[in-house]
Amino acid sequence: MTGPAKEVMPAGTTAGTPQVLLAHHLKHLKLPTVLREYDKVARECARDGVDHPRYLLRLVELELIDRERRMVERRIRAARVPAVKSFDTFDFTAIPSINKMLVLELARCGYILRQENIIALGNSGTGKTHVAIALGLAACQKGFSVAFTTAASLVSQLLEARDEKRLLSLQRELQAVKLLIVDELGYVPLSPTGAELLFEVFSQRYERGSTIVTSNLPFEDWTSVLGSERLTGALLDRLTHHVSILAVNGNSYRLRQSAGRRRATAAAEQNQATADEADPETGEIIA
Repeated sequence: MTGPAKEVMPAGTTAGTPQVLLAHHLKHLKLPTVLREYDKVARECARDGVDHPRYLLRLVELELIDRERRMVERRIRAARVPAVKSFDTFDFTAIPSINKMLVLELARCGYILRQENIIALGNSGTGKTHVAIALGLAACQKGFSVAFTTAASLVSQLLEARDEKRLLSLQRELQAVKLLIVDELGYVPLSPTGAELLFEVFSQRYERGSTIVTSNLPFEDWTSVLGSERLTGALLDRLTHHVSILAVNGNSYRLRQSAGRRRATAAAEQNQATADEADPETGEIIA
């Protein structure tokens, strides 16, 4: 006759030092910041005479802050932006046509809650993509899902998905994202099928999600890209129903920066040449 079964204790609770067990449990609970900081914070609280509840509060706050930072980083990676750019590095004075107050208000992301759109229009190199990415970054920081793509890349993805019988799945993904950024509409003419697929994306997101579109073309020239006045009219009808329009016109940002770099390089080369011609003892230029 067998005796009563012995109660099996959870692994790791009957042996080991408190530090080892605590590390094990914190890893299991997925609290990496508490694991990393608890000893240092304990010493600080002991030094400052902080009681146990406030010690725990400090640890929990650190964990929450670090967890939110990681979530923002995941949203930024999922957005697939070509580069992380914020308004801290955007020179508003170089593009006087842009409404800075409106842009900073849009960065608060209220338009996403209202399912409104943004269209940035202007010639090439004036910072439209920078503004779009910065708004996308702000949305990620506010907790919204973001997806970035160029118009040509999006159409290519849609055509490929159609051929592989997964178009509906891709359309559902694009419809679900809170903010879709479509960059460079107008740089590449679209095929009739591609234009129709792009229209479907915008149509499915109408009053369901926010979309940012950047284009180097005024609205009256969009027909040259979409190939149909009827399709262009229907697209603009949906995009501009609830919209903020940003005029981003001026001299090319990139050309100005490139010219500035060339001038700096030329000046450095001239200074070096002058130094090479100088007498090493007196510093005077040798004729």
